[in-house]
Amino acid sequence: MFHLPNTQRRRLFRPLALLLFSLLLLFAATLFAGEPPRYVVAISPAPVLKTPDFPKVFGGSNKLDPCQGVRPIEFVALPGTLFRVEGVQRVGGVVVYRVTTNDYPYPAKSGYFVDARFVAEPEGTPVERPRALPPLAEVQKRLMAALGKPYVWGGNVRDGIPLLKELYPKGDPLAGVDCSGLLYQATGGFTPRNTSALTSFGKGVPVAGLTVDEIADRLEPLDLIVWKGHVMVVLDGDSVIQSTMGCRGVGGVHISGRRETIRRLVKVRKPADTLEGSGKGKSFVIRRWFRR
Repeated sequence: MFHLPNTQRRRLFRPLALLLFSLLLLFAATLFAGEPPRYVVAISPAPVLKTPDFPKVFGGSNKLDPCQGVRPIEFVALPGTLFRVEGVQRVGGVVVYRVTTNDYPYPAKSGYFVDARFVAEPEGTPVERPRALPPLAEVQKRLMAALGKPYVWGGNVRDGIPLLKELYPKGDPLAGVDCSGLLYQATGGFTPRNTSALTSFGKGVPVAGLTVDEIADRLEPLDLIVWKGHVMVVLDGDSVIQSTMGCRGVGGVHISGRRETIRRLVKVRKPADTLEGSGKGKSFVIRRWFRR
């Protein structure tokens, strides 16, 4: 057997050890630095859930019922919505992304999830979905187009999602809107998608201590009658439009008279100028947000 002298072995070992050490440093740097952020963009209206189990939610075995508390859907992202992917998993053969998005910046313990087939990686630099407020008449037209549509928790696509029907033919196509979803679709996603955010959206209209007629006379088209949990939209000089669950009465998108609506509301809630502070749990505010 051939043996190298000790001095030659040391000369060969040193560069190999240095190379190995360098490779280990490079691996550690890559490991702890993490991967760069990955983004995807909605190519269709995309349901965003609070659970990764899309096959269970849309498989047809469970009926989505907000009155019974079956509410896995958070909202429907509009085409062009930018998501940051925070994690990837496979559930029932479906690739699901755990995501965050500026279109819905509200935290959730469970996180938010989207079926990977509703999104695609953007070409070039990721950009946020453009937001443009339609004219007053167009927003009113879109609100009216939802009249008679059912209430859907988390829904903001009144006619349903074609790709959802295709991928989950036995499931709920989410044809309908909830209260803030009615406004969200009518404004093309310009307004916040959460009633908690709508309570401070735009500027407040002072109504504390006013009578029903005084409040009704102050309302302008597209003003919001809102509290944490529900929003109504002033449609025009005479009427208010809203989407309600209907667990104990009229459900879905319907219209009521402006004064009639305020008269019923003040029986259970007090008009307030702000919902901040104690004692505001049973109040409502008027927010004026539309730029004329």
